[in-house]
Amino acid sequence: MTQSGHWPAQYPAAQHSPAVASVLSFLSEARAALAVKRRQFIALLGSAAGWPLAAHTQQGTLRRIGFLYSAVPVGQMESDDPGRGFMQGMHELGYLEGRDFVVEWRSAEGQYERLTHLAAEFVRLKVDVIVTASALGVRPAQQATTTIPIVMCYSTDPVGNGFVASLARPGGNTTGLASSSEDSAPKHIELLATMVPKLSRLAIMTNPENPNSPAVTKNAQSAAEKVGLVAVPVEARNAQEIEDGFAALVKQSIAAVMVGLDATFFVQRERIVHLALQNRIASIFPAREYAAVGGLMSYGESLREFYRRAASFVDKIFKGAKPGDLPIEQPTRFNLVINRKTADVLGLAIPPQLYVFADEVIE
Repeated sequence: MTQSGHWPAQYPAAQHSPAVASVLSFLSEARAALAVKRRQFIALLGSAAGWPLAAHTQQGTLRRIGFLYSAVPVGQMESDDPGRGFMQGMHELGYLEGRDFVVEWRSAEGQYERLTHLAAEFVRLKVDVIVTASALGVRPAQQATTTIPIVMCYSTDPVGNGFVASLARPGGNTTGLASSSEDSAPKHIELLATMVPKLSRLAIMTNPENPNSPAVTKNAQSAAEKVGLVAVPVEARNAQEIEDGFAALVKQSIAAVMVGLDATFFVQRERIVHLALQNRIASIFPAREYAAVGGLMSYGESLREFYRRAASFVDKIFKGAKPGDLPIEQPTRFNLVINRKTADVLGLAIPPQLYVFADEVIE
């Protein structure tokens, strides 16, 4: 070996004994073989340099979720209670916003005709999945795309409405959760009749633009007739019509109102509750969120839980499941919530049987 540390390029064989020449020849061949191995190793190292990055990119792909609201104002979409439920569900499943997914929040803000335009916008944005906050957004989303998965946070009678082929095997690109709230109207009537002594007339407030309203009104009127009550339908599409509706109730001396499930009503829940209290009208609603802001009673499913569960469908789709193969979930637990403060304001004593039946009494 030379002082520089490298093997000599050539050793004249005539200058060395046969034994030495044999050793030197062996070393020269070894040097050549090592050079080849070294080049192969460098090439392999170069090709492998992208492995960790590629693996990270695949594992940490930033997914895009299009979240379609029907009525919640744009500024409140991320902070409303059901919306927080969806984000909670994603976090519980190990997803981190900004690292694993981003949400494109869109809302028709009560102008339901805008849902078609917003759904089409999601298609242009090439979102990975469309999440509909209410049943109103399902049809516009389906009309906009047959390939992008659609997850229903909340729907009513998805088979009857033609959203899916069946609950067990939805087919197509749509899956999610379905409510049983259309069957709860008779219970609402029963609860009002129990809470309000000598009740003879009550109102059923629905939004005529909501396709589920006719079924709710029909079920409620039928239930009212069976217990000897007169049920007066009241329609309201927006805040002004809600005001007008309550004014009509006062003129007709109606003492109680059942408010149907609707995205616009949910956004206007504080105003509705205020009008009911102001006019001393007993009220019952389909979700706890109404009782929490002062409604007399609520009987129904938890909207926040629906939204939280919707995240599990998004998770399965991200992992490769086809939406048409994911069965529709139907939560069957209904909760009765009574606001005792409101009952006191209205001068109503909560009957003992309702205390026993109630899941929660807000003091």
